[in-house]
Amino acid sequence: MSGSDETVTRPRRWPLIALAIVLVAGLAFAIGRFSTFGAAQGGPNAADIGFARDMQVHHAQAVEMALIVYRDTEDEEVRLLSYDIATAQSQQSGQMFGWIEDWGVPQHGSDPLMQWMSEDGGHGHGGSSAQPASEDELRAAMGMADEDELSALREATGTAQDCLFASLMIRHHEGAIEMVDAIQRLGSDPRVARVAGGMAESQEREIQALRSVQERLGCS
Repeated sequence: MSGSDETVTRPRRWPLIALAIVLVAGLAFAIGRFSTFGAAQGGPNAADIGFARDMQVHHAQAVEMALIVYRDTEDEEVRLLSYDIATAQSQQSGQMFGWIEDWGVPQHGSDPLMQWMSEDGGHGHGGSSAQPASEDELRAAMGMADEDELSALREATGTAQDCLFASLMIRHHEGAIEMVDAIQRLGSDPRVARVAGGMAESQEREIQALRSVQERLGCS
């Protein structure tokens, strides 16, 4: 009966986390807009706007990967980590969406991903004018998974899936931390720098937790 109970119970949990993510993102959107009241008159610069746009793209994939694993994993620690990642990054995305709305600029710009980093003393990833980087190359530079890796994550099961998730998410977080380092050098909005710093701190902790999972599961 326990196997039958699990089959019945687990699908019911899936809509709950999806609903939680929608509610968290919506609340964060409102907070993001509210937090712009009283902001500096000069407003954001191009780096602040580019960071908010690109980090939403980055976070969307983290949420996607976390939901895949939350749905499938039998490992309670991995389940809790994936839940935390999905909800935290949904909240942050909603907040950044709110900033962009309040700044009065389009949610999506025409610049390539990470173009705002091109002035960062050679740390940008836009490529040279003679040979600009493709979008796939830019996403890889951000630590994001490609379509083959996402397909592999969906198709994997058990410990193999948990290990792949840990590996992909560590790389993903490391890409985000590089973006945070850049916005703290290039941005003009103190609020953006402050929130970005909090993102990096939480993702550093998650990296350590994911490495602990890798060690416990014997991931290669």
